[in-house]
Amino acid sequence: MTQSALAVAPGEISLAQILPSVAAALRVRGYTDVVGLGEPQHVVCCLIDGLGAAQLRQYASTAPVLAAMSGPLAATTIPSTTPVALGSFGIGDLPGAHGIVGASFWVPEFEDVLVPLHWASGIPALAIQPEPTMLELMAAAGIHVTTVAPEAYRNSGLTRAVLRGGSYEAAEDAIQRVRGVLAATATSLRSFTYVYWPQLDRIGHEFGVGSKDWLEALVRVDQLVDALRSALPRNTAMIVTSDHGMINCNTRVAVDVGAEFTDGVWLVAGEPRARHVYAKPGQASQVAARWQEALGDLAQCVEKEELLASGVIGPAIDEIAERLGDVLVFAKADVALTATLDKRVSALTGQHGSISSDEWEIPCLVTQSSGL
Repeated sequence: MTQSALAVAPGEISLAQILPSVAAALRVRGYTDVVGLGEPQHVVCCLIDGLGAAQLRQYASTAPVLAAMSGPLAATTIPSTTPVALGSFGIGDLPGAHGIVGASFWVPEFEDVLVPLHWASGIPALAIQPEPTMLELMAAAGIHVTTVAPEAYRNSGLTRAVLRGGSYEAAEDAIQRVRGVLAATATSLRSFTYVYWPQLDRIGHEFGVGSKDWLEALVRVDQLVDALRSALPRNTAMIVTSDHGMINCNTRVAVDVGAEFTDGVWLVAGEPRARHVYAKPGQASQVAARWQEALGDLAQCVEKEELLASGVIGPAIDEIAERLGDVLVFAKADVALTATLDKRVSALTGQHGSISSDEWEIPCLVTQSSGL
């Protein structure tokens, strides 16, 4: 039998509540500020990809600026992975609403697998996520909205799906990001500026959390936040948050070989810590039972109906529910569920996507500018 209870500890707030809180703080009607931003003229949100709350606590001495900041403990999405989390961040709702449900997943209406971070298929971004983004809604309400991030992401499928809206300022390093924020906040209008920093996640994947390279990358994150904080004009609130945490995986289980994993299965997608398993018609329960027996305490297998009933991804219309695997498999401990379909990703040291607190809990740190 599958293990039906999803053991996830809720944060004080959800990642999906951050931009609605920003909208409320900037006096856009219809939203509530649960972050505690006050009533600033400008809000800057710096999202550090891959920085979990647990890692920040453990390595606080390496990031004294971040460690001195405070704010509510936040929870990311299920799966705890970048495209799903950025979907909830950008749309202000859970994955059941925005429809980006994994690092890769089947899209029945296009009969294709979508990998949102490498949106190379012919699936239109607006077909996957047609609802207005929070950036668009704030811009429509008269907020000066700017994204400050690498040029490579300007027209990516994920940006067009969940982070479209306002202007885009290309920035490749910390100095360019500070300049971008200074330019974006040099307005008499109320403003929101979104700053994205991907390097910590990339280094964590390759070298592992706590490695020399990762610690050096965390120092650079701390320096970036310090520089942004020092550059902010008066009456500005800044949020530092993330999309997920990360763990180092030392145990690997191949899940695309052996009858216990392949019988009754026509497709495996997702990523090593959170697999979508698509079963042949009428085979979902048997597949779930076989996978659970084979994996034992190494993972938790949940049938789609159980996941939907749990409420952790929110209500989902049929079109979005059909994108989910018939069985969702969440790795435990330091386990990576490897597959040849994502051989390179499966070999990485640092992983995320599952429901451990190291992956699930993220910071939501707030500082108010004392600038002139």
